[in-house]
Amino acid sequence: MEILKQILSSDLGSTFNDASFLVFRVLLAIQLFRVHGLKKFRLENGQREVIPNPLGLPDQLNAIVASFADLVVPFLIILGLGTRLAVLPTIGVTAIGYFVVHRKDSLEVRDVPFMYTLSLLLVLALGAGRYSLDYYLLNLL
Repeated sequence: MEILKQILSSDLGSTFNDASFLVFRVLLAIQLFRVHGLKKFRLENGQREVIPNPLGLPDQLNAIVASFADLVVPFLIILGLGTRLAVLPTIGVTAIGYFVVHRKDSLEVRDVPFMYTLSLLLVLALGAGRYSLDYYLLNLL
């Protein structure tokens, strides 16, 4: 029970900080979903997005992890539901994008996964804040 409280708790210090972080979380999640999540559905030239598999995972597992990270996690971030745990798969996907998939690309190309990874690490470190389902669940415990 104590571990659950640690995962759900988040003290950003003031109402302004909590409100600012809510806006940050929501905008980050919307952008992640719009730019990367919707690619999973869009067809370009009659084909779906090719999901890189640099770790050599089974193709189905790789597609599930990438889809979960880009389609489901953004909604969990917006709601602030299980936020610290929810961002972990997306941090993994974006960090692998930065360190493995785009390691030889220009800084302009590497910038996108780098900024997502940093932003998601901030969410991991701070939690969801007061304006989240995590906060309300914590107060129910």
